[in-house]
Amino acid sequence: MSRIGKKPIALPSGVKYTVNGNTVLVEGPKGKVTALLPGGIALVQKDGAIVTERQNDSQAAFHGLARALVFNAVTGVTKGWTKELDIVGIGYRAEMKGKGLVVFTLGYSHPIEFPLPTGVEVAIDPKQTHLTVTGIDRQKVGQVAADMRALRKPDPYKNKGVRYTGEKLKKKVGKTGAK
Repeated sequence: MSRIGKKPIALPSGVKYTVNGNTVLVEGPKGKVTALLPGGIALVQKDGAIVTERQNDSQAAFHGLARALVFNAVTGVTKGWTKELDIVGIGYRAEMKGKGLVVFTLGYSHPIEFPLPTGVEVAIDPKQTHLTVTGIDRQKVGQVAADMRALRKPDPYKNKGVRYTGEKLKKKVGKTGAK
């Protein structure tokens, strides 16, 4: 039994959805998002909410997944998704060049240019060490944030690099501490 799959998805005013084969198009105030539906899962509207129903128990593994994908799309077109990153290190920073290009200075011999995909925006604070990645597609926002973090992962000895805001890091002891 899927506990997540049984939960109804609240449908806020101004949000419409259409099912076309195995794709769901969700339209809202912030834009449009498509989500894939696994075979054997149907969307039914009851009492102003969307409920996912499966045809038989062979689709049990995909029941919660389908509900989560549609919920992420509905949340994206109403509120949007954000990920926050911090850049830690002397001389490490990020700046916007134009509309869709972020330039990172992360201690390498060259600056790193990071082009942004469509539908994803980045806001950088005045100190150039805090980034906020926003968009309506949860998968895209998370992937862009992960790609930015991968440019310079936090070093386990000095904890310098790009990290998620609030990420807990384990700092290793250096040579002097090992005996």
